Amino acid sequence: MPAGGFATATATAGGVKFEAKITPIVILSCIMAATGGLMFGYDVGVSGGVTSMPDFLEKFFPEVYGKTQDPNLNSNYCKYDNQNLQLFTSSLYLAGLIATFFASWTTRRLGRKPTMLIAGFFFILGVVLNAAAQDLAMLIIGRIFLGCGVGFANQAVPLFLSEIAPTRIRGGLNILFQLNVTVGILFANLVNYGTAKIKGGWGWRLSLGLAGIPAVLLTGGALLVLETPNSLIERGRLDEGKSVLRKIRGTDNIEPEFLELVEASRMAKEVKHPFRNLLKRRNWPQLSITIALQIFQQFTGINAIMFYAPVLFDTVGFGSDASLYSAVIIGAVNVLSTCVSIYSVDKVGRRMLLLEAGVQMFFSQVVIAIILGVKVTDDSNDLHRGYGILVVVMVCTFVSAFAWSWGPLGWLIPSETFPLETRSAGQSVTVCVNLIFTFVMAQAFLSMLCTLKFGIFLFFSGWVLIMSIFVVFLLPETKNIPIEEMTDTVWKKHWFWKRFMDDKEEVPATGTNGDPLTEKWAY
Repeated sequence: MPAGGFATATATAGGVKFEAKITPIVILSCIMAATGGLMFGYDVGVSGGVTSMPDFLEKFFPEVYGKTQDPNLNSNYCKYDNQNLQLFTSSLYLAGLIATFFASWTTRRLGRKPTMLIAGFFFILGVVLNAAAQDLAMLIIGRIFLGCGVGFANQAVPLFLSEIAPTRIRGGLNILFQLNVTVGILFANLVNYGTAKIKGGWGWRLSLGLAGIPAVLLTGGALLVLETPNSLIERGRLDEGKSVLRKIRGTDNIEPEFLELVEASRMAKEVKHPFRNLLKRRNWPQLSITIALQIFQQFTGINAIMFYAPVLFDTVGFGSDASLYSAVIIGAVNVLSTCVSIYSVDKVGRRMLLLEAGVQMFFSQVVIAIILGVKVTDDSNDLHRGYGILVVVMVCTFVSAFAWSWGPLGWLIPSETFPLETRSAGQSVTVCVNLIFTFVMAQAFLSMLCTLKFGIFLFFSGWVLIMSIFVVFLLPETKNIPIEEMTDTVWKKHWFWKRFMDDKEEVPATGTNGDPLTEKWAY
């Protein structure tokens, strides 16, 4: 493929300009890599749909099926409350949590590309087991393999996208991962809507089996994409790294950026224990923000809604067909709103999107809680059509805000803030914390819905308020800043985090006259 680009971008950092074109090879590589998000999104969306299908429940969760068919059950909010049913959804994320630690090693030692390939193989194996499942154990094992794929994909893909993209459009290209997550959710909702109507009790198998499409796309994409220059240089393949950098930037003038990558790699090799290095004082800002963003992302309540949207709408009286239809609408809003983020993230910045979305999510959740609290009781699902439409509108309002803010930016910001020497370890922490709290929400949501009822939306809105305050005071802006310049440009200038950037742990060796004897820093 020719290296010529259709636009030119430059990034200025510390007086050095990095020339870069937005080349077709970059766009194609990013699209292929982002198919990992497609698989992740499909797994998120498909679980909620099949768990509302009577045939699926009757085969694997007969106790829940009995509750849904019992006309005397006087507990509208609690009919789906079952730990095994929640385990079907949450087991994927628990497996992903464990897999991400192995993925950190493969990402660092083998590269971003092989790690994505491993993820693809796990996805394919999990799809086969799920589609052919004969009992609950086989179903859960399949979900565990899918979770391993999630752990490897979520470790490698955001790093790949951040490292291969020119600085000026890094945010937009990185959000391709999140866009594919939303497309996967929409695809899953559309499939569920269709397969729910299939007679004969096998529609759920088709829903689970069609996950093979994004699994194959990810595996094929991983075979075709280029490895990132950062990874090649980090593993000592300097000539190959320089060649790839020339291809993806579409110019021969890559020496300044290449030298900076080599220097960053040299410093990274001084760090023998990257996870231990994360705990050093100068890495506290990145680590703190990464952990906070992942916790906050889950406590917006988005995954609870995406996992169980059909179940939720069925609970408040929409009926099974209407609930699946509403879930499709939400999926479409999710996709379109993520496109808004791709367009605006490198223009208006990360902070502005997060703060605007905080207001929108808080308002919509409070309105939903009021409607459900007044109009839906525990033993009645008589929700007037007008109020039902308003609930869907408010859920869409919430989802749209999340889709252009906390959804993509929860992955983008951590992937672009860590220095090279701790980037792979930092991404492991990002995925690990995200999956821990995704597992918690998936395992607890139906029980929380049974206990809190409409108050669950007030619970989430309170968290939205807290996270918005966090953004105002503690989250710096990172748009249009080269990754390797984050420390000097962002952290050392932030009113709070600069106190951790005093370099007490980094002392250059000097002679008696104070001049450096070597460029090597002692960690």
